[in-house]
Amino acid sequence: MRVGLLSALGLALMGGGCSHRERVVVGAKNFTESDFLAELLAQQIERRTGLPVERRLHLGGTYVCHEAITSGKIDLYVEYTGTAYTEILKHPPIADADSVYRVDSLEYAKTLGLTWGRPLGFNNTFAITVRRADAEKYGLRTISDVARIAPQLRAGFGYEFLQRADGFGGLARAYGLRFAAPPTAMDLGLTYRALAQGNVDLIAGNSTDGTIQALDLVALEDDRHYFPPYDAAPVMRTELVTRHPEVVRALAELAGKLSAAEMRRLNLAADVEHRDIAALAREWLAKNLP
Repeated sequence: MRVGLLSALGLALMGGGCSHRERVVVGAKNFTESDFLAELLAQQIERRTGLPVERRLHLGGTYVCHEAITSGKIDLYVEYTGTAYTEILKHPPIADADSVYRVDSLEYAKTLGLTWGRPLGFNNTFAITVRRADAEKYGLRTISDVARIAPQLRAGFGYEFLQRADGFGGLARAYGLRFAAPPTAMDLGLTYRALAQGNVDLIAGNSTDGTIQALDLVALEDDRHYFPPYDAAPVMRTELVTRHPEVVRALAELAGKLSAAEMRRLNLAADVEHRDIAALAREWLAKNLP
């Protein structure tokens, strides 16, 4: 998602004052779903408010986007509630979605000058994923099932998953996972192909990724409920909310409208069918919010 550069939020970047042509800057993390959601929010703001929107897609991981919004380089982006709760606010993971959202909203407003919008409707949790052939060979249905054969498996995870509080370290402790060698660190976008091509045997993907279906992979059940809820929702600079309440009203129309199944379909269209995300967002808005 991107940040308003001509606004009071962007004085440090532009050196100028506000005007009727003030931009809203929407940023995104560095994966397809985040890029799509940023484009969806940008188009919704443009069509409902008439404000110019600048897009800054594929900025980087959680900390990059958090720094961008707190420093005024972007005005809003889509964050995931569990990620904010554990990574930004440093709370231990809990399972209750309402509690996580409530704490995120209160603490972001109080300490960061940020406002949470209403969730978009889906929970994109981590998906511990294996090849279907291995799932059938070893009888893998849950993450608990992995513990008995973990020494035989090669794990590969994105850099952020290896470092975050709700990532590999806590997962390994919760499930007693002991691999013969430390997991391979790799770019998140490479993990699925590495798994499908046999370079690793287990990865941490995202539950809404269409690639899981496209590559005939199996996402294992988090039977010990280790991962917190990761409900996607817009996070906005409170200055923007105060200055342009019409933006909040526009984004509120998206609340609860995107299911996990629909998000998987859209990710599949972008990642596997190589469809343009701007066109996908435009089609979705025309169909769902005419």
